[in-house]
Parts: sequence; structure tokens; C-alpha cells
Amino acid sequence: MTSPHFSSGDLIADRRADYARMFAESGEYAEAAELMEQALEQVPGWAAGWFRLAEYAEKSGQKEAAATALRTVVALDPADIFGAGLKLAVLGVTDAPAAPPTPYVERLFDDYADRFDTALVERLEYTVPQTLAALVRKHTGDDARFGLVSDIGCGTGLFGVEIRGNAVRLEGFDLSAGMLAKASEKAVYDHLAQADLSLPAPASGLFADGPEGRADLVSAADVLMYLGDLAEVFPSVARLARPGGLFAFSVEDGGPGETPLLRPSLRYAHPEGFIRRRLAENGFNLLTLERSVIRRDAGEPVHGLLFLAQRQA
Repeated sequence: MTSPHFSSGDLIADRRADYARMFAESGEYAEAAELMEQALEQVPGWAAGWFRLAEYAEKSGQKEAAATALRTVVALDPADIFGAGLKLAVLGVTDAPAAPPTPYVERLFDDYADRFDTALVERLEYTVPQTLAALVRKHTGDDARFGLVSDIGCGTGLFGVEIRGNAVRLEGFDLSAGMLAKASEKAVYDHLAQADLSLPAPASGLFADGPEGRADLVSAADVLMYLGDLAEVFPSVARLARPGGLFAFSVEDGGPGETPLLRPSLRYAHPEGFIRRRLAENGFNLLTLERSVIRRDAGEPVHGLLFLAQRQA
């Protein structure tokens, strides 16, 4: 049956949506789209149903129908918790936004929290926490001790587990309450709190319980790809790190260009030159850069860039 999170509230519409899903699971996307259209005749204000219709229409090659459905989603849900605006950009009918809508990112990770570790580590061969921690230790030594590590976009705490042995105090921040709950279960953080990295530093939540210039190491493992042009992130990190403090982070490799790319995965890829410019603009010196396969997506390797930078004294 239809998940309660997807339900329209109408029994007939939900039943047709269930049949549509079964057709889609068999690869019969045109038939699935037709059934979703019938469901939406019953409940035309069902934003989640229009988003599902867009998915089926796109996969059946009906790009215009998919775009129309996505525009309807945005009209019904201006907060855009489904990321319909991002999908419109991927389809090429609108420009990519500078950053994804915060409600979309929050919902994405709240929904993903319970299965995040298993899906990412076991199925997608996710390696960023280990390789980023190794990059830090390669520069500082295995026995380095950081008075305070601020793990921004900490997710379920996978990087926290890797760096705990090098941290006197470890704090973690994330937009998703579900992710923070999972990070808390690992019992490696001294402090966890919600923060929105897309907001200017004073409003972000990073400084609600601590002063500026407090972190010896700021980490952002596999989070910047959900933040678009990073206009607020680097200034916030510059205020969070002490003079001489380190900033370790990963991005998906955006190739030789100069601006972030929105990929079909709805994640942003960042060119090396763009990141170098952001670092320089915000008072960081690049110490080292490594290239790595950071995960797999649909069986294909996702190439990433791992950076270690230092805030100027």
C-alpha cells in the first residue's frame, strides 16, 4: 500500500498510485504515468502525486509532461520540499538555483536518517569519512590533538567516529534532526545542535552555544554538494575556525569549469578552481588536495576532491 508519507488522503487515488508504482517497478513508465494522471484527477492538489507523475513522465521520455508536473508541484508547494525546482533545472527548462531549498534538504535527510549508514557505506562504497580523516592526519601526524573539532553537516556522525581519537572536544551540527538523533546514538560527540549552513553566520546556529574563532579543526564531509554556490558556508567557517585553524572538506569534482554544476543526482559538483577562489576570498591557504572516488552512484564511480586548508593567522 501507499506509504502514509505519500498518501493523498483519498482511497481511490492512493490505490491508483499503488498500481502506478507497480507498473513503474516493472519499467512500464508510460502506463505508470497514465495511472498517476487518473489519481490526480481525484486529488488535483496533491503535490507529492504530481512529483511522482513527473518522475514517471520523465522516465517514459515525456519531458514536457514532466516539466508541467514539476511546475505544478512548485505552485502547490512554494517551499519546495520535493526539490521540484532542482529537477526543472536538470531537465534544462530553468536555470539552476544558487542553492537548493532548505526544506528539501532537511526532508531528504530526515527521511534518509534511519538507513543512511547502511545505504551509503555498504551499498554505495562511501569512503569520505576515512579518507578525509587520513588526509588530516597525514598533515598533522597520527597523534595530533585538536582542542575542538567542529563537524559541520555531521550527518549520522561517520566522520566524528573517525576523528574522535584526535579531538579533546567534538561538536557536530546538522540541518536534519533525524541525522542528529543518529549521531547522538554513536556517543562520540560532546555537543550536537541544529544548524543551517545556507544562512549567514549569525543566523546559522553555529554560534548559538559557542564563540567565534573557537575551532582548531572544522570538517565538512560530504555536505557541500547540498549547498550550491557556498556563498554563506566559507564565511561561516572563517568565523568558526581560530587563526591557524584547519578546514577539511570534500566536494564532488566539477571538472575544469568555474561555477558549480547541478547534476541529475540533484547534488552540486564544484570545480577545483571555484573552491580555490572561495578559500582565498575567505582568508584560507590551501595546504593539500587529493582526488578520490568518494562513492558510487547507479554503479558508476563519483569522483571527488578532498581539501585541507588553513585559516590565515
